[in-house]
Amino acid sequence: MAIREILTYPDDRLRIVARPVRDPTAPEVRQLAQDLADTMYDAPGVGLAATQIGSTLRVVVTDTEWRQEGAERDLHVWINPEILEFSNDKETFEEGCLSVPEIYEEVTRPARIRLRWLDLDGNRHESEFHGFEAVALQHEFDHLDGKLFIDRLSPLKSNLIKKKLRKRKKLAAA
Repeated sequence: MAIREILTYPDDRLRIVARPVRDPTAPEVRQLAQDLADTMYDAPGVGLAATQIGSTLRVVVTDTEWRQEGAERDLHVWINPEILEFSNDKETFEEGCLSVPEIYEEVTRPARIRLRWLDLDGNRHESEFHGFEAVALQHEFDHLDGKLFIDRLSPLKSNLIKKKLRKRKKLAAA
């Protein structure tokens, strides 16, 4: 079990665009997925992208149900995820992020997505997701492209939050 440090805004590494995984079956990819899962469950969160722990590989883990009462863990590993299609209908959910601690805002995103990805055995999958799971996946995949959910807010709201977070980080370092 390896719990890794989660990078927080304004860390510049959160803006790095992750690179594709060449061999999803490689031991280091398995270890990265395990570290991501351990870190996500410990945080606790429902998703974590490799960029959030300083890796530049396109790997995400999610478990959108485990925090609900009576639910068991149902970990999903997404390697080189690619959103093929977004629905025109939208949904708004309150989002938070382990890399943007203590900030929660409503974000509107496509309600459904069609997705292609690889698993840890190198198998290719394609499926459609909707509701909270679709929103969570879009949120995590944004991280792989160097984007945070606060970037999806109005410029005014986004700038206010970023200023607050920079000030908080500066005070914590003092």
